[in-house]
Amino acid sequence: MFKKAMIGALLLGATQLALVAPATAATEVFWGIWPVEVEPGGDLAIETKAAQGGCTPATPATSAGFAAPIDWKAAGMWGGHRGYGKAVTTPGKYTANFTCNDGRKGETLTFTVIGTPPGSTTPKPTTSTKPATPTKSKPAPATPAKAKPAPAKSKPQVAVKPVGAPQTGGGAFAPMAWDW
Repeated sequence: MFKKAMIGALLLGATQLALVAPATAATEVFWGIWPVEVEPGGDLAIETKAAQGGCTPATPATSAGFAAPIDWKAAGMWGGHRGYGKAVTTPGKYTANFTCNDGRKGETLTFTVIGTPPGSTTPKPTTSTKPATPTKSKPAPATPAKAKPAPAKSKPQVAVKPVGAPQTGGGAFAPMAWDW
């Protein structure tokens, strides 16, 4: 009886594995781009880790928002790969992608080159064509400076010397003091 139960459990496990394995192989490859908002011409970094949902890159990461395709270099543990590049100087939203050694595509990521895109209209501040008229104001009358009162003299404080351990802050932990 025990043998039949074990065989059934093994068959069930193999069936589940057969159903789940193809689903995970078809998933997109996770990777990152930093920062997601970059200054025009600013520095960008990309990273993927094969052991954590990434892959080994076969192609550079490409985007219209990159000044040039970003090449990958092996970095760190978990099959990590990193690359560094520059953003274009034209503001806007851009997407980036790459291909893995096994043919999968990296998840399409979006990043923004901040600023006002060319050709967009921004409202200009309204200015008045009428010249400003000067206003006449009377000078404030001079007020005599008031004398500051002399500071009150206080009595000097009497120094009190502690008598014992409670007045000096205890002393219960003296054997454990860190004064070496």
